Amino acid sequence: MKRVLFFILTIFTCVGIKAQKFAFVDTDYILNNIPSYKSAQEQLDKLSENWQKEVEALYAEIDKMYKSYISEKVLLTEEMKKKREEEIMKKEKEAKELQKKYFGQDGALFKKRDELIKPIQDEVYKAIKELAIEGGYAVIFDSSSGASMIYTDSKYDKSDAVLQKLGYKN
Repeated sequence: MKRVLFFILTIFTCVGIKAQKFAFVDTDYILNNIPSYKSAQEQLDKLSENWQKEVEALYAEIDKMYKSYISEKVLLTEEMKKKREEEIMKKEKEAKELQKKYFGQDGALFKKRDELIKPIQDEVYKAIKELAIEGGYAVIFDSSSGASMIYTDSKYDKSDAVLQKLGYKN
C-alpha cells in the first residue's frame, strides 16, 4: 500500500506538481471509529441475518416439497405430478422474488444501507473536503480502498486541456 502511494506521489512530483500538498486517509478506520456507523452497521447485519433466515426457510420448504414429490412420484398420476411440479416452481419463484426484494440491487437492504450509512459517509466526505481546503491539499487519497483519490482540487483537473490537445472542443 505504501509503495502504491509512494509511486503515485513520485509520478505527480515528476510531472511538475512539486509545490502541491498530498495526504491520505483511511476511511475504514474513520468509519469504524464513529459510534453511529457501528450502530448502523449492526442494524444492517441484524436485518440481513433475519431476512436471510426467512429466505432459507422458504428454500428449506421447497426442498422438503421436492423430496416429498420425488418419493411419491411413482404413485402419482400425470395430472398430480404436473400439479406438484407447478407448486414447487411457484414456491421457487416466490423464494427468488423474496430474495430479490431483500437483497437485490434496489432491495430493502440496499435502501436501508442508503438510509443509515450514506449520511455518515457524506459527513465524513464533507469533513475530508474541509480538511483539504483548510490544509491546502491538492489531493487526498483513501488508503483503505487501494489508494483511490477521495478528494481532488478541481483547479488541477486537466481533462479539458487534454481534449483540446486531441482536437475536441469542450
